[in-house]
Parts: sequence; structure tokens; C-alpha cells
Amino acid sequence: MSALLIAPASEADAPAIAALYGHHVVHGLGTFEEIPPSAGEMAGRIAGVLAHGLPYLIARQGTAILGFAYASPFRPRAAYRYTVEDSVYVAPDAIGRGVGRALLKRLIADCEALELRQMVAVIGDSGNAASIGLHTALGFAPAGRNRSLGFKHGRWVDIVTLQRALNDGDRSLPAL
Repeated sequence: MSALLIAPASEADAPAIAALYGHHVVHGLGTFEEIPPSAGEMAGRIAGVLAHGLPYLIARQGTAILGFAYASPFRPRAAYRYTVEDSVYVAPDAIGRGVGRALLKRLIADCEALELRQMVAVIGDSGNAASIGLHTALGFAPAGRNRSLGFKHGRWVDIVTLQRALNDGDRSLPAL
């Protein structure tokens, strides 16, 4: 079996990313979307992340895309310009094989190279032990829990927020 390769995503990866994400939309609680976006919509989302100068990554083994991760602006206000939100999704048959960890480690490194200072994870479902555990293992600390913000699959769903300092975090001022 070939090695896992973490690489920048391109619009050509949109159909595979849309299929992978669509599974999580339909079956999971990690996203609060309820209708899977098309490949065209995913291509636009990839382009949007890249237009902000932020990383959008895929995990590939051979020709198969086993997962993707990206950083997006945390909020649109200028004061948040050093903070990003991460998103990580792994193909169902690749869960537990280190794909999410490899993607998130690279995403953190790429965001640190951009001189960013904070990364926030907003995890759907307080029972999502795999995602919470992944983030905690890579240095994220609990930052809060919001109860019953989403309603999906016939039940109320919490979100859990975790936060990780990048570079010096708040210990120094960024270069202005």
C-alpha cells in the first residue's frame, strides 16, 4: 500500500471532497449542513479558502482522497485576522488510521508559517470523542460548550469549542 501524502487541494479534487463531505452531511453531526453540496459548490469553497491565502489540504493514498482539512477565517472582522477555524473530515473507511492527525498537524504547521496566532475548533456534537480527542492530542484546550445550538437527525446537538495557540499566541504582539 502506498504512503499517505498530505498535499494542497485544488479545484480538481472537488468531486472527491464533495463525496467525502457529503457522507458526513448525511450521516454525521460534525457539520450542521443537511444537504450535501455539489462538486461545483465545493470547488467554490476551496477557491474561497485559497483566496484568503489559507491552506486547504487533502490526504491522498494512491489515487484515493482519504480526508481533507482547511483553515478559514474565524470571523470577518479585522480584529480576528490572526485567528482561524480549522475543519477536518476523514473518509469513513479511513477513520482511526491517523489520517485526521496527519492533516491537522500539517494544517497547524502551515498556519504557523503564515504567522497566525490562534486556531479554533468548533466541533459538532459534544459526544464526538474522536474529534475532541484528536484536537486535544494536538494541543487544543477546551474553550467552551454551547448546548443545543443545532437540530439535526431529530435531536438537539451541542457544539464544543477548543482553542490552540499558534506561534507565540498572545505572549507577544504580531508584526503589524
